[in-house]
Amino acid sequence: MPPDNQQLELLQLLASRLERLSADSTWSHRASGLRGNMLKVLEEIASGRQVDEARLALLVDKGFEILRNAAMEIPDLEALRKNG
Repeated sequence: MPPDNQQLELLQLLASRLERLSADSTWSHRASGLRGNMLKVLEEIASGRQVDEARLALLVDKGFEILRNAAMEIPDLEALRKNG
């Protein structure tokens, strides 16, 4: 069964967000590799090939995991102001 439009839009959104991670982030290298895999899957789907739903779900899960971990690296500006 081909992925629905909502799944494709989510995969595209995650790929876009992963691209925007700072190169200074410890997660940027992993994000780059995962983003490459996401783009490959999107190309496969666009060319009409079947994509395993489990593979798609794994990419989405890993994308959110990397974004969550990268977000944890962002300093709390409010705490910095209070302590600074």
